Amino acid sequence: MWVVHCYLRCSVVIPVMIKYEEYISEQIGEIMGKGMNAARKLKRDRQKFRWSDMQYKRRALNLKKRTDPLEGAPQGRGIVIEKVGIEAKQPNSAIRKCVRVQLIKNGRMVTAFVPGDRAITFIDEHDEVLIEGIGGAMGKSYGDIPGVRFKVIKVNNVSLKELVRGKVEKPVR
Repeated sequence: MWVVHCYLRCSVVIPVMIKYEEYISEQIGEIMGKGMNAARKLKRDRQKFRWSDMQYKRRALNLKKRTDPLEGAPQGRGIVIEKVGIEAKQPNSAIRKCVRVQLIKNGRMVTAFVPGDRAITFIDEHDEVLIEGIGGAMGKSYGDIPGVRFKVIKVNNVSLKELVRGKVEKPVR
């Protein structure tokens, strides 16, 4: 949008076409402060530099929900695709028993740790499992299991802890 602005030079009026934004900023500039500590500049700079802060950027763009396979939910159901053994990180030496799970809600594949002695024997392929976060910092992997962010808590709607203790038997689906 353009504005006709008139300048008075030597008793002659000279009409000039200038942009509306320039006209307004010129008018405001006469009234408002333009210094280093002017509130408007401080506010604008703060809004600009907030995007350098990784936590602010992740929160503002909702990145946790977008990248999280559970989409912000505390638990998720899935179907066991295969059993896998994952080697522990140094200095430990063990094969941690895990399962590959395809989530029902979005079809994503995740690896989930199976806690407990011989707990892997209670899980078969095509079983329905309930998984939750393993408890690592900021939703990441925990302990010496690389790349595993989830653990199995139920198999076919029966608690895995109860199965390991021998309190209940696994139902046939």
